Amino acid sequence: MGKNNLNFKNLISKKYLSKNLNSKYTKGFKSAQLQIEKDILSKNKTLSVLNKDYQFNFKFKNLKQFSKFKTIAIIGMGGSILGAEAIECFLKKKIRKNLYFFNDLNEEKILNFKKKYKNQKALFIVVSKSGNTIETITNLFLLNPIKNKKNIIIITEKKNNFLYLLSKKLNYFYIEHKEFIGGRYSVLSEPGIIPAYLMGINILKIRSKIRESLKGKLQTFLKDSAIKLADLMNSKKFNNLIFLNYSPELEKFLFWCQQLIAESLGKKNKGFLPVISNVPKDHHSLMQLYLDGPKDKIFYVFSHENKSKKIINIDKKLKLNNFLNGRDLNSIKNAQKNALIKSFKKNNIPFREFKIKKINEETLGKLFSYFILEIVITGKLLKINPFDQPAVEQVKTYTKNLLS
Repeated sequence: MGKNNLNFKNLISKKYLSKNLNSKYTKGFKSAQLQIEKDILSKNKTLSVLNKDYQFNFKFKNLKQFSKFKTIAIIGMGGSILGAEAIECFLKKKIRKNLYFFNDLNEEKILNFKKKYKNQKALFIVVSKSGNTIETITNLFLLNPIKNKKNIIIITEKKNNFLYLLSKKLNYFYIEHKEFIGGRYSVLSEPGIIPAYLMGINILKIRSKIRESLKGKLQTFLKDSAIKLADLMNSKKFNNLIFLNYSPELEKFLFWCQQLIAESLGKKNKGFLPVISNVPKDHHSLMQLYLDGPKDKIFYVFSHENKSKKIINIDKKLKLNNFLNGRDLNSIKNAQKNALIKSFKKNNIPFREFKIKKINEETLGKLFSYFILEIVITGKLLKINPFDQPAVEQVKTYTKNLLS
């Protein structure tokens, strides 16, 4: 499937799929598609984030006071921060600010940041849908910026939660996190768009192509993909989904995608374990297992088509011939990727290929929206609620009880 700056392909052998594949799922796909269209146009559904007329809970003119900050520290966990990380990683060449992400409990990282920016001003963006996320609150108080109300933005639900109450008590700049948009679906709403805007990214461009997954060839590919994924998951023959990443710009996007897939579909004793594998590095550590180990894996091959300025020049005086001489970095990576794909085909290993032709805001927005829609539809075909995460909530409750 080719569409402007994206090129997607499904190469999954029919032998792994049900014989009556289309008749089994087509009706369900049409039903899911109609429901999605309604949800997008609704004002209180998760997928309303894909509405071109989505109403933000802030005014851009009110954010301009924060544009002066050259250093931005974003504090959050899971979907509250992964989207912003994906945007920064993908569009890094366009960003002229220092970005720090506090998405775990790492004392050394906190100490190093405080030491480096001891006498410098930094903007802190704190994101938690519930407003009670333990790691987020911990990092906020360990970083200790709370004395200066002019350099903190709090994004959380407007409820009786810790961060909302803190923002009111200390008069921080507060932005409401819509309660009907879960963290992993929030990248195109306030938690992703506000950091992107303050990074200097054109957020209108990010959102400009997000409906294209429901049109033309991309919609046809979406249908084919969701049906095949649902069928493969139902078969329980495949447990692992390996992201083979040849493009460093996509690494954080794939971590965002990892959460989207794991939390949305990992229910009712079903699901794929999504694993990010950076290649060609992992050609030399995991490839033996990938090609000759258990046949329980589906592979997603991600790459970026670009021209490299780095060319190998072996001095003629050395009198050493090598087939790499005169090759650029990208042609070498492409050869490695195409060799792997050739092996997949020879060994009849199921895989999908995702080629990125252009690194820009529109491409990233389309990637976010495509994978959101694919996972939501797959969940609906499997009669799985793709929007909740009951097991995660259980662990959060146990943790709070142990600390109380």
